[in-house]
Amino acid sequence: MSYDHLVGDVIEWLVHESLEALSPPDLFVGMCERLHQIGVPIDRGNVAYTTLHPMIEAETARWRPGEPLETIQHDHDASEREDWQQSPLRYVTENLIPLFRRRLTGPDAILDYPLLVELRDEGYTDYLIQATALAMTSTSENQPVMPGMAVTWATRAPDGFSDAAIAALTRIHSRFALAIKTSMQASILGNVAATYLGPIAAERVLSGQIRRGDGAEISAVVWYSDMRDSTHLSESMARADYLALLNTYFECTAGAVLAHGGNVLDFIGDAVLAVFHTDAAGLEAAARAATAATQTALANRDEALGANPELPLSFGIAVTAGEVMFGNIGVKERLRFSVIGPTVNEAARIEALTKTLDAPALATAEIASAMPESWCDAGQHVLRGKADPVALWQIATNSN
Repeated sequence: MSYDHLVGDVIEWLVHESLEALSPPDLFVGMCERLHQIGVPIDRGNVAYTTLHPMIEAETARWRPGEPLETIQHDHDASEREDWQQSPLRYVTENLIPLFRRRLTGPDAILDYPLLVELRDEGYTDYLIQATALAMTSTSENQPVMPGMAVTWATRAPDGFSDAAIAALTRIHSRFALAIKTSMQASILGNVAATYLGPIAAERVLSGQIRRGDGAEISAVVWYSDMRDSTHLSESMARADYLALLNTYFECTAGAVLAHGGNVLDFIGDAVLAVFHTDAAGLEAAARAATAATQTALANRDEALGANPELPLSFGIAVTAGEVMFGNIGVKERLRFSVIGPTVNEAARIEALTKTLDAPALATAEIASAMPESWCDAGQHVLRGKADPVALWQIATNSN
């Protein structure tokens, strides 16, 4: 039996849907269902593809007829796990083998991997892997970054996959790889933008706000932290130890902001600049979230110091609110999407006072009034560059 004409219809569907920016799992389940409907004897399909993400190395989606699609994200340590080390997929991808086949029953059966024994015991008779390298980008040395995509197929047909079925799966594979590549490029672009810009800035940039000056005036709670004694520590500590300290500090501070719904906009050396938007949630809700992030950051610091009392980890936090300009700044060839304005400057100057007042965190009146039980009066203080004193509140002792 030839599937040529019918597979052509599936290919047409793949081309159309790849232009609609379907996700890789959606493309895969749609292709599997259509191949199954035209009689290609697939009883289990699995697609695996690498991605560019700080926490996720690869994603997989597994299809079985009549069952919900199973999707799994694999972290960067997954390649060290025993199941991957003993996987035929590892052998295929590391050796760039385009087609791998194992009969699971009969005189030609080869069960040289634990997975193949499992599949045989589940009633499968034949197993295929089709793998493709996908050149996505280039490095400064003009070397391609090569994510990979592999599809595995298994059947319960008594005689396994026929030559016609293998020909059909081979014919569609390159088209599916192209569709996956198109989908992955959009996903990788979104991942990279969100990782380096933050989700809100990434959304604005990807929607077309890419010219210098693009942006808007927004109301926000500005959250700013800075690590103490960083210059001395950078000069006195081993580089690896200092980088580890910086990452612990960022986990304490930026991690707390993200945990409470804020947006980290910038790492300015060892400072963290973040905002909690007030336009949608309102000032009080944003101020409460920023206060909770402050409490969490200080609790994270105490936990880190409890595990390692010798760790030189100390920082100050400032929280204030006002209008900020949220948009692109820089030169035409190199832009940064961030917030600027007097409110941001005020936050940095308030944080500088945390050292003078020996206070772990300070906030302005509009922040403290949202959660008065979490702040105590720290008096009136003159900020650098301002003539009139500003009333400040210190985080309550029982809040850190």
